[in-house]
Amino acid sequence: MSALDAVRARQSWSKVEDTAPTRDELLTLVAAAGRVADHSSLRPWRLIELRGADREVLGAAIAKAQGDSSPSSKPLRAPLLIAVVASYQKSEKVPRWEQEAVASGVAHTLSLLLDEAGWGVIWRTGHYTRAKAVAKAHGLGKNEELLGWLYVGGKPEHKKPGRRKTVDARKLVTRMPKPSAKKAKKK
Repeated sequence: MSALDAVRARQSWSKVEDTAPTRDELLTLVAAAGRVADHSSLRPWRLIELRGADREVLGAAIAKAQGDSSPSSKPLRAPLLIAVVASYQKSEKVPRWEQEAVASGVAHTLSLLLDEAGWGVIWRTGHYTRAKAVAKAHGLGKNEELLGWLYVGGKPEHKKPGRRKTVDARKLVTRMPKPSAKKAKKK
């Protein structure tokens, strides 16, 4: 399958089976995903692998962040969660927003690679990604922000992914505006 075919076929899977890639399989895909464009090669990202009881710890942290007495069951929706962390580096050349874009690029590329490898994936976020209790549960540093989680599991064989709307690229790809006559004369 070509990269173009893989991107065109990608779907979000909100419900997955209770199987997941092994750590070694995951590391292979992360090494490839880490090849995204990265100004100054800062690697301003890291991923946290959550399996088994780790998901319950996250459920308790989400509950604390929301003021709930019962742990959230959301992290139990997939056997593997991959927390996507923007890990900002000091740089005079690379602003914070660009570093976050790199972390997002790694996450999206990883989701494409996981999908192409046969795994169901959905990137989940929520207001609690910025909650102190959730940051503490993930061991985030002062220079880090949680961007969400990739929920990963087996694709259900009996269920087809939802259809996605086609993208009309003609409406989204534009040209630079031409300078107005007034502005051109001032120069």
